[in-house]
Amino acid sequence: IHFPCPPSSSFLHSLKFLNRVSSHSRLMTTSAARGFHVTTTRKEIVAPASSPLLPLPENRIISLSNLDLLLPPVDINVCFFYKKPLYNTTNDVLKTSLAEALVSYYVLAGEVVANPITGEPEILCNNSGVEVVEAAADVELRELNLHDPYQSIAKFVPMKVHGVFAIQLTELRCGSLVVGCTFDHRIADAYSMNMFLLSWAEISRSDVPTSYVPSFNRSLLNSRRPLIIDSSVDQMYMPVTSLPLPQETTNPDNILTSRIYYIKADVVQDLQTQAGNGKRTKLESFSAFLWKLVAKHAATTDSKVPNLKSKFGIVVDGRKKLTEQETSPYFGNVLSVPFGEQRIDDLTHKPLSWVADEVHKVLESSVTKDHFLNLIDWIETRRPVPVLSRIYGAGSEDGPAFVVSSGKSFPVTRIDFGWGSPVFGSYHLPLGSRTGYVMTMPSPVVDNSAGDWIVYLHLEKGQLKFIEQEAPHVFKPIDNDYLKI
Repeated sequence: IHFPCPPSSSFLHSLKFLNRVSSHSRLMTTSAARGFHVTTTRKEIVAPASSPLLPLPENRIISLSNLDLLLPPVDINVCFFYKKPLYNTTNDVLKTSLAEALVSYYVLAGEVVANPITGEPEILCNNSGVEVVEAAADVELRELNLHDPYQSIAKFVPMKVHGVFAIQLTELRCGSLVVGCTFDHRIADAYSMNMFLLSWAEISRSDVPTSYVPSFNRSLLNSRRPLIIDSSVDQMYMPVTSLPLPQETTNPDNILTSRIYYIKADVVQDLQTQAGNGKRTKLESFSAFLWKLVAKHAATTDSKVPNLKSKFGIVVDGRKKLTEQETSPYFGNVLSVPFGEQRIDDLTHKPLSWVADEVHKVLESSVTKDHFLNLIDWIETRRPVPVLSRIYGAGSEDGPAFVVSSGKSFPVTRIDFGWGSPVFGSYHLPLGSRTGYVMTMPSPVVDNSAGDWIVYLHLEKGQLKFIEQEAPHVFKPIDNDYLKI
């Protein structure tokens, strides 16, 4: 992050946890995986395809919106696993179609630079291209441990060394293909990345026109004039300068890591019934169930914990409210992370329906157009100092905190580049965060698994062990039998 004046030493300490994200990711993606190795065979920069009918913008600057500025400089991964294609020209097809897709999604071929006046990040659309890494792995698809993404997904996503987007194409020993992507979260949220992935796949299949034509019109997220300041936003967000210092832990059970599970559709339905006989959504019911488990784990580890409060946050997409349209082509971040907190003792002993009501209250306060307009105006008053949700600033004396994000629109079965849908796909977080993160996604198994969920849990190791012991009927480790590999 660039600033118009030198930041204070305390400010730099506050940003340490952001800097650790990239270093941890680098370690994970360059080291050999346990039991197998990934070898780079070729690197190439793919630039947007040139066309006299559709000239590309040259050195165009696109400012980050106020909602983009909520995101720290962190890279996110998404990865797809395919069975062996029938032909062996897949990499050429992918690179050719990528060049065509980048004509519309030209921001992905640019880079983030600092505004010379404010120091804030902005996008320089210079068509410098996307690095595509081609690699080979001495492992078969059926041998991968997809339950532990740091022993599988992390090995097949590239370390982004320049620009805002990078791709890795890895051929496995059995001929299967893995397509891994890394993108700068300041440039795109999951909705935006899903738009691009769908367009790339459609172009690869010559299925045009594509479903989406992205819009980069930032006026949708302009602050109001005059500004309308809602003081309640202060309770949800804070300047990065107010972050407490990150606490190092020596207890391995307190280290955040990730695991991937599947949840059967009938189990999701049962949770919804228990949470209020259908009064609450499936996501609200699941979130309440997980919040109770996290609180129960905390209560069993320390006798003083029940008096502490646990925070639960949920990612809300504001596109529908701001555009008043069912679908939006806007490319960028349109997210808010409201949260609630409750005493661990209450979360542990009160019924699931009560916890689900508390989850609903968190959502109810933020799924409005006014919430997003107020947030945009509030951020305007804090610029150029970066801000973030207070749930990410939990200190060592606080109870457990985690954020849930719904990935129900993740189009995993539609990311077909011409040789079939992936047998598995998932978003993935690099190491380095200090708040738990959970993402629910649709299952890629289509024959008899309608309504099943894939759930990505990024929680403390001790929490994950406890969840597997307490709820094995709900959280089932993803495996080859379920995916039919």
